[in-house]
Amino acid sequence: MDVDGLCVNTLRFLSVDMIEQARSGHPGLPLGAAPMAYVLWDRLLRFDPRDPAWPDRDRFVLSAGHGSALLYSLLHLYGYDLPMEELRRFRQWGSRTPGHPERGLSPGVEATTGPLGQGLGMAVGMAIAGRFLEDTFNLPDVRVFGHRVYALVSDGDLMEGVSYEAASLAGLLRLDNLVCLYDDNGVSLEGPTAKAFTEDLRGRFEAAGWNVLRVEDGNDLDGIEGAVRSALAAKGRPSLVAIRTHIGYGSPKQDSHSAHGEPLGKEAARATRRSLGWKVEEPFHVPAEALAHCRKAVERGAALSAGWRDGVARMRKRAPELAGRLEQFLDGKLPDGWKAALPSFSAADPPLATREASSKVMNALNKALHEMGPYHILVGGSADLNPSVKTFLSGFGEFGFTKEYPHNIHFGVREHAMGAIANGLALHSRFRPYAATFLVFSDYMRAPIRLAALMRAPVIFIFTHDSVFVGEDGPTHEPVEQVMSLRLVPGLTVLRPADASETVEAWRTAIDRKGPVAIILTRQAVPTLDPARYRIPAGFGRGAYVLSEGKGAGPDLVLVGTGSEVHVVLAAAEELEKKGVSARAVSMPSWELFEEQGEQYRRAVLPAGVPVLAVEAGVTTGWHRYVGERGAVIGLDRFGVSAPGKTAYEKLGFSVEAVVSRAMGLLGR
Repeated sequence: MDVDGLCVNTLRFLSVDMIEQARSGHPGLPLGAAPMAYVLWDRLLRFDPRDPAWPDRDRFVLSAGHGSALLYSLLHLYGYDLPMEELRRFRQWGSRTPGHPERGLSPGVEATTGPLGQGLGMAVGMAIAGRFLEDTFNLPDVRVFGHRVYALVSDGDLMEGVSYEAASLAGLLRLDNLVCLYDDNGVSLEGPTAKAFTEDLRGRFEAAGWNVLRVEDGNDLDGIEGAVRSALAAKGRPSLVAIRTHIGYGSPKQDSHSAHGEPLGKEAARATRRSLGWKVEEPFHVPAEALAHCRKAVERGAALSAGWRDGVARMRKRAPELAGRLEQFLDGKLPDGWKAALPSFSAADPPLATREASSKVMNALNKALHEMGPYHILVGGSADLNPSVKTFLSGFGEFGFTKEYPHNIHFGVREHAMGAIANGLALHSRFRPYAATFLVFSDYMRAPIRLAALMRAPVIFIFTHDSVFVGEDGPTHEPVEQVMSLRLVPGLTVLRPADASETVEAWRTAIDRKGPVAIILTRQAVPTLDPARYRIPAGFGRGAYVLSEGKGAGPDLVLVGTGSEVHVVLAAAEELEKKGVSARAVSMPSWELFEEQGEQYRRAVLPAGVPVLAVEAGVTTGWHRYVGERGAVIGLDRFGVSAPGKTAYEKLGFSVEAVVSRAMGLLGR
């Protein structure tokens, strides 16, 4: 057996041994796709195992994340810091080799994958990020960026709707730095893919502007290499290389769905060894010749990353200002004074929708960041909704249409792919991508929101049209359960500002946070709170704070509002004072920030033993953690209606009079 065959089989049997030891996993993909993975990693992929974060490395995304054992085998053989002991602990508590790849646990894992189709979407985002860096930092005679993005995708990936959306946009944007290797084995979990997946895949991708190539034998290493090199040579088009493989290759379960998601079993694993000429029965065996061959990548990678650093040094001599901005971008530190560049609002300003205030803030922020330091920190767009969500960055270019400072991305009506692409942008480099749509359509991008939280990817999700004030568009467009459902995602910070001044603080918070943030904004105009009267900058960052106190020694009642309902709460507190009730008004823009505060602060805002009435135009589920047994919630445990926004708001129980009446009832008056 030549060294190539030896290396391919080493990858196969390391994967099989991991799955057998764990007694769970997916052996089918590693057995079938090991040759294409080997060709890519051994002959084409540019990486440095000793510097996994080297900025100009090629990115490899295992979109078919169920094949994680293959990825861990690659990382171990090619010299990453993933020792054999971790392979032995596959899928075990505390290991760095979980059942599906998780970014941050093992060096070389570029993205958390497993939910099918998400990896392809993130790869498109990474390709966009790479193109950004090329257009921004490359000089005519000094090329510091030119890497590629590769994704290994499965039948399941390409069945998912997000793959259609992401592929469509990638073709439109002519992302020729993106190559997808398609593990075309004709089998999915239930059986042959022909039961559910028979379309002309080549025609579909070609219609979307892709270059499509085919390799008929998944064990033909030279054929795979030739096809990928042809893909790399194709200009102006992303490429899909469809490689015909056999799931569970060499095993008694070859070409059967039973090879997909369960161990081969002791006897079948032994038979697979015999079938493929692997004479060693001992598990986790790595032939010295195979290890020596793969570990040459360490020396190759060191030379590649050193050459890149030399290029940056030449850039520093030719264009020192641009080099300085590159270093600042890669460092990830924002310039001093960026917060002071944000606009301020006053009570004298006319009422303003928080979506409008957000537009003013993000445009001021982007302009300041561009002038002060790193290019392209803030990039993103909306799902064909810029006129409504107000997220276009004025004065800056449009990606795919202009090369100079193209901060704006037109995602089209593709919420699902938009979220995945934003995740890819965030994972690639020091971007702070944003993705915007109506709050009710956050449901379309639930999977990437969840993955962003799992990966702690610093994506800013902007959701406007946040309540029944949407009005005439009716219940299909009026969010009811969405804010609460977003609060259920661990690691996602949800911010619902009450006015323009709180919106400024929402953006300050979003840029400072380490993980993803959702900013929830109104379509309707709301009054601007008086910043001289209310402690907005000091209070917002703590998640909840006291806006006004009653005249008594202590509050008889605490009214809590979020977003536009804060104004109802303030007005209701004033009315209650006229009735002899000492009512405290509290703005609670973020449950997550509030929960991070100490018990003493939380009790200072919501005193023990004092009834709490919460007001939010959404489902009441969850609010009882704050209102307790003595309190109540004015919410909306039903869908909205089609009617003028103000009418809908009042008829559904959010008038000042309704809040006062409920408060008096709580107090038994």
